[in-house]
Amino acid sequence: MTAMLSLSDVTLIHGDGEDTVTALDKVNLEVEAGELVAIVGPSGAGKSSLLAVCGALISPTSGTIRLNDLDLSAQSPRRLTAIRRERIGFVFQSGNLIPSLTSLDQVRLPLTFGKVANPRDPRELLAEVGMSHKADRRPHQLSGGERQRVGIARALVTRPQVLLVDEPTAALDRQRSQDVVALLAREAHEHGVATVMVTHDHEVLHHCDRVLEMIDGRLLPAESNAAV
Repeated sequence: MTAMLSLSDVTLIHGDGEDTVTALDKVNLEVEAGELVAIVGPSGAGKSSLLAVCGALISPTSGTIRLNDLDLSAQSPRRLTAIRRERIGFVFQSGNLIPSLTSLDQVRLPLTFGKVANPRDPRELLAEVGMSHKADRRPHQLSGGERQRVGIARALVTRPQVLLVDEPTAALDRQRSQDVVALLAREAHEHGVATVMVTHDHEVLHHCDRVLEMIDGRLLPAESNAAV
C-alpha cells in the first residue's frame, strides 16, 4: 500500500555558523490513509517543525515530502497554498477559532477560500463530532473540549487527505482529552485520513495506531520507543 504522507531523509536547519540548529535530522516517516500516528518527545525536540514541513508551511533544507503521488518540493508557492487548502487539514492547540463566528460558520469558513471539489456538509459534520446542538454558539460559549471538536470539524470539511494535529489536549481535562483523541481516531479510520498528532499526553496514546518519538530532531521507530 502506498503511503498517503511520506517523508524521506528530511532535514531542516535553522540559522548559520555557530547559531545553526538542526530541527529535523534525516527524518523518515510514512503514514497510511486511515492511520493515526502520534509523535511524542520533549519540548524542542522538533515536533512542531515536523508538522510544519508535513503541512507545506515551510520547506525542508533537504529531503523529499510526498503527499500521495505529489512531490511537495516540486510545487510553486501558489500551488502549495492550494494544496494546503484542498488536501491538508490543521487542528491547533486551542481550536484557534474566530471569536465572532458561530460553530457552524467556523466549519463553513474553509469553503469560502476557494473552490473545493467534494466538501463534506458542515451541518452533518457538526453532528458527527457531537456539536450540532451548539451550531449557533460562539467560541466564548463553548468549553475547551467543544472548541476542539469544532476545530476538528473545520479541519475535515474539505475532505483532506492528511490531518495534522498539534497538542489537541493541552488545555483539556482527562475525560475531554480522551474524547477528543477518540474522535480523531474515529475520523481517521472511517474517512481514510492520514493523521499525525503531536502530543505530550501519554494517557491518550492507546487510541493511536502507532506512537513514534522525536529526540534532537530524530524520529525513533515504535519498537525503540518506551512510550508505546
